[in-house]
Amino acid sequence: MKKQLLLSLLFPAAIFAKSFLISSIPVPKTYIQDLDPYPCDEACMQEYVAKEMIFSFLAHATSKLENPVLDEVRMTHIALFNLGSATIIGDRLKIALLLPHKVIGRYAASTTNASFAYLLARNHSFELKSYQINAQTPEDIQAAFEQMQEEGFYYVIAPLTQEGADIVADLRPELNIYFPTIHKKSAKSTSPFLFYGGIDYRAQSDLLLKEAVSPLVIFHDNSALGAELTQYVEKTFTFTQVMPQEDAEPLYVEDPTKKVFQFAITNTTTNLESRLKENEEIKAASFFLNTPIVKSGMVMSQLTLYDTMPTNILSTQINYDPLLLSMTQLEDRKGMIIANSITEHNNILIEINSLLGNDITYDWINYTTTVGLDYFYNLITNENREYDIPVEENQMLYKIELLRPSLTRFLQYTSASK
Repeated sequence: MKKQLLLSLLFPAAIFAKSFLISSIPVPKTYIQDLDPYPCDEACMQEYVAKEMIFSFLAHATSKLENPVLDEVRMTHIALFNLGSATIIGDRLKIALLLPHKVIGRYAASTTNASFAYLLARNHSFELKSYQINAQTPEDIQAAFEQMQEEGFYYVIAPLTQEGADIVADLRPELNIYFPTIHKKSAKSTSPFLFYGGIDYRAQSDLLLKEAVSPLVIFHDNSALGAELTQYVEKTFTFTQVMPQEDAEPLYVEDPTKKVFQFAITNTTTNLESRLKENEEIKAASFFLNTPIVKSGMVMSQLTLYDTMPTNILSTQINYDPLLLSMTQLEDRKGMIIANSITEHNNILIEINSLLGNDITYDWINYTTTVGLDYFYNLITNENREYDIPVEENQMLYKIELLRPSLTRFLQYTSASK
């Protein structure tokens, strides 16, 4: 019943988040009047929470609480019920979303939901406006920027592809623009107005390759990311850097003891028998999966079927997904190691996103969108950030952890060599 009540209260918010239409009517605030003539200490408030007397608790929890658990309950319900705050920080925030909806598909909706959930949680008046463009052309993007400036929006969340980010860099707009989808290593701009929140797949690959043995078998699809990662992984694994003389360029020498095999997985590939069955060259190899979750599940099941006996199976953020646990057998994912950069979790934001049908626990674009909005919020209001993620040269620096998929969840991986 409680969950139904919360969903009913947030139903208008869900419509707002998915419609991409911004109403000029502000979201109404809720105020709770304290009718209790007696003071309420920490033990009293804990009792209210234990008995699910949330409004009695909120009537007394009017400011930040010293108990972090109680304060998290307070902040969660302030956001859920859109409670009026005793303090208002200046004018309302104005955040724009640049959405090439035909290119990014479902992320047009989910990044909007992630942005809406974050702003709702901060309990500050805001205006969130979507600017949809049909294609990532210079003309469409420039027109959207001009409209943003005319309407007073100078902070922009832009989930674009690499092509779109390159066009933005060429246009050199004087707007603060955050790309949740792009890492700065792929950017061609040094503009102080452009910020990057993409996952560092190369750094993840470097960490995974420390666990790899020869031969290394790389599976990849036909996507740009799959091709880029495969090329990087092969070069990194087979070439060793030789210490150069002073002021000399780094020198890389191929290691003849290391072998690499590449197998392309097309959209129609369903059977790997010709590549795996009785292939002695890849027995006990390390397998590196640069494939999305469904294709990775297909590959892993056939590694077991054809007795390849992998030393380990390596993958980047691409396969950090709970679907992996349900679509593969435990035997198939034995020895699997996954690199993950979604390492900071905010329970309040996770809960609000969940009520909007959104995921910031496993979906890295929704997560990096939230991190970027948090950074902009700090720049605008000077309030503390929710995510303690450093920023270097306009790039978010995420920690990387290695995980292993167990029966029902992902666990920390500890290298046998340590």
